[in-house]
Amino acid sequence: MHNTLSTLLIAGTLSMGLSGITLAGPREDLLAQFASSAKAANPAFQGFSAERGKALHTRNFTSGKADSPSCTSCHGTSPLAAGKNATGKVIEAVAVSVTPTRYTDPAKVEKWFKRNCNEVIGRECTVTEKGDWLSYVISL
Repeated sequence: MHNTLSTLLIAGTLSMGLSGITLAGPREDLLAQFASSAKAANPAFQGFSAERGKALHTRNFTSGKADSPSCTSCHGTSPLAAGKNATGKVIEAVAVSVTPTRYTDPAKVEKWFKRNCNEVIGRECTVTEKGDWLSYVISL
């Protein structure tokens, strides 16, 4: 009886439609936090841009470490493919479509942004840069 009732309740809920419900995940939560911080820092903030994220990913910087002037130095030119760090260790593809477990742990995301931004750009990334880049790799 209990299983039948549960099944009927679930079926009834599904038949009512869930199209108006948005289920957020860890990446969306992280982007929402970044957006809130970006808006607080700059009231004119209009949202993140995957195009700006792509430009950040491929841009060469002179202010970071000489052996890693861009994200592509380690992650490769295609976010859909694996990369290699300076010691030759394979780095999984940064595109979520290829590595769906990426960017689900906010502490790890922050750890790697801090490390990689300092090495490549020579400073921590702004919250807008983080959101743009994350939007880019999620969009692939």
